[in-house]
Amino acid sequence: MSSEATSSPNELHRQLRELTERTLSPAARYAHVMLLLVATAVGIVVAALLLTEPALPLRTRAAFGVMCLIAASWVAYACWVLLRRRPLLQAHRVVAGYLSTVFSGLFACAAIGAGIATGAPAAWFAGSLGAVMFAVAVMLLVRARWNRSELRARRDELVRALAGD
Repeated sequence: MSSEATSSPNELHRQLRELTERTLSPAARYAHVMLLLVATAVGIVVAALLLTEPALPLRTRAAFGVMCLIAASWVAYACWVLLRRRPLLQAHRVVAGYLSTVFSGLFACAAIGAGIATGAPAAWFAGSLGAVMFAVAVMLLVRARWNRSELRARRDELVRALAGD
């Protein structure tokens, strides 16, 4: 027999409310504020270089444009999390996992491509570091998705227990 079957409706409501109404901890808020500030600063610096240096080669301009888009994505993510203030069922971690997986994969592919094209040891080193970052990002994404599915299952279990009362 599950613990929900013996719990009172008030206790079930409390558990459901606790699960769905959590707010970001102060440490998480500060971390997202730092992410917002750093991503904004990086985006501004890269955009300034892109706009003030018209003589840059096309590949460099394209790379700077992609870097601006990446910075803008992290700014949008940080704003989304800070404005919502409630990380409903770990959705923010799943979104961050997808962003980090895509961006680290993009970096790893670009660096490995540069290594293939130029044979430069620095490009191969960057590509190997990018592959490590990609592997870590994938592991974090898998963990975030698993945690989210566990929280959803718990929420559904509590809803079913409440509906049965």
